[in-house]
Amino acid sequence: MSMLFEPHKIKNVTLKNRIVMSPMCMYSCEDEDGKVTPFHHTHYISRAVGQVGLIMLEASAIRPEGRISAKDLGIWSDEHVTGLKGLVQEIHSYGSKAAIQLAHAGRKAELEGSIFAPSAIPFNDKSKVPEEMTVEQIDATIQAFVDGARRAKEAGFDIIEIHGAHGYLINEFLSPLTNHRTDEYGGDQNRRYRFLEQTIDRVKEVWDGPIFVRISSSDYHQEGMSIEDYVEYAQRMKAQGVDLIDCSSGGVVPASIDVYPGYQVTFAEKIKRQADIETGAVGLITHGLQAEEILKNERADLIFLARELLRDPYWPRTAAAQLGVSIEGPRQYDRAWN
Repeated sequence: MSMLFEPHKIKNVTLKNRIVMSPMCMYSCEDEDGKVTPFHHTHYISRAVGQVGLIMLEASAIRPEGRISAKDLGIWSDEHVTGLKGLVQEIHSYGSKAAIQLAHAGRKAELEGSIFAPSAIPFNDKSKVPEEMTVEQIDATIQAFVDGARRAKEAGFDIIEIHGAHGYLINEFLSPLTNHRTDEYGGDQNRRYRFLEQTIDRVKEVWDGPIFVRISSSDYHQEGMSIEDYVEYAQRMKAQGVDLIDCSSGGVVPASIDVYPGYQVTFAEKIKRQADIETGAVGLITHGLQAEEILKNERADLIFLARELLRDPYWPRTAAAQLGVSIEGPRQYDRAWN
């Protein structure tokens, strides 16, 4: 059996394989209420039918003003739990585990009304200027992450991921490019970590399952965060009880990124080896042999797929054929699976 299709245990959760559906915003809450729709059932359940080991829902806003768009999924209200719970139950029925990414868009929210960030710096010349958050607003937002984690537990999710990447709120606190504060939440690297540090500690008060954190491993800017900075942060996250670092990159400021197959894998490899914590590799991973190489060479522990799973909901079957192994499919597909 290939490593890609070996079961993998993280704390109290065992994944049937190492394939993860990466969180991808679908902007499909047409009523702008953040609630699960029939599209979300079709979208996520088809990948569970396709035998993906872990289905991670898209960035789900912990506050309405923290949505990337008005059509984002939400987890800011107890009213969201029923829809999410039904979706989780269907994912589980096909043998997959379910995760949700807890998120706040910060200054990259494209909404009517006020938006918020560590500092009043817009993303670009066309973007709205955010309001600099007060300490009271910071406290309330950390509590909103806690409430989101509680609702995720009530909905039956197996894993939560805290979204600290792509230039959204937590990432904005971490980067000196976007955090110009001079109080306890800004200034040096230690104080810029405080928002994420407190969020992790507080979330663990209500959540006892695995916690992932998605990071942007590089700001692609000479004055921004580098992979070396994130190795240090990853060590701190491990000490706090985070189980896996999901290693993406970019998005803090407009940047030119050289994109090629596996272009972010070296980030996952470096953090895994130097911080001694499990990592997820993501970024133009498209072939079973490519995924197997990453795992066999101990460059990462999980393979996160995004666009490739949009193109092929049955990618696990495709990868198994590429690796010359056979995997069990859904009973209803027996006549055509192998």
